[in-house]
Amino acid sequence: MSTSADPLATLAALPGVAESVNAVRTAVDRVYGHRVMRRRSNEVTSEAALRGARGSAALAGADWALEEVRRRTDFGAEGEPRTVGAALRLTAEAGQLLSIWRQSPLRVLARLHLVAAGGAEGDERIGRPRQSGEPVDEPLIGSDLPLPDADEVAGRLDGLARLLLAGSEAPALVTAAVVHGELLALRPFVSRNGLVARAAERIVLVGSGLDPKSICPAEVGYAELGAAPYMAALEGYASGTPEGMAVWIAHCGRAVELGVRESTAVCEALQRGAA
Repeated sequence: MSTSADPLATLAALPGVAESVNAVRTAVDRVYGHRVMRRRSNEVTSEAALRGARGSAALAGADWALEEVRRRTDFGAEGEPRTVGAALRLTAEAGQLLSIWRQSPLRVLARLHLVAAGGAEGDERIGRPRQSGEPVDEPLIGSDLPLPDADEVAGRLDGLARLLLAGSEAPALVTAAVVHGELLALRPFVSRNGLVARAAERIVLVGSGLDPKSICPAEVGYAELGAAPYMAALEGYASGTPEGMAVWIAHCGRAVELGVRESTAVCEALQRGAA
């Protein structure tokens, strides 16, 4: 990333990024202007949370139908049920952490990992960045992306926190994409990094004021676009090149747009009395 006074603003100036930012802003404004949002925004928020959790879990290897997520209660079982349960818990928790995020992003990331790894009491690796020699279980990424060592992880996490606390004139989409991409590239925890990264992105989008009611689930868009394009875009971010970073930001923007489309459909269903 750039070493300028505001590296996020530098990213926002990359070719093609402004177009992504404008497209997202237009889409978000449109769904917030829907007549259903005047009286039933809480219902849209709840549905967006459920659909976002389903999308995030799908990328983590538990690709369940929405109605399956809606009806199931056995989220403590090993394997896919636990992954879906982690995504649901993170979605619920993220909205409670906005004020802490503004003061200490690293505390929030630790909390998100604790929530994601629920049921792992007594495991000292949970809720802290991994240490030297500790393996990472992140099936989607696997060995396709080089894994930074523990010292690099610690340094870059500290840099990310300082960047966020310093503030930026960059659009929310750019900041959210960097938080998401950095956490995925670093994989700072021994597990559930993808779920944590997507939850952190959600916190940025909500806390920035772009999506204050959390009705634009980017996770839906990532799942719809597919794992392969997600990984290809992430490789662009990890490359650190301007072109690669722009591709990643554009991918994140498209995911938000698709999340908006999903919630627009929910609004239309509520308006018809079909939801």
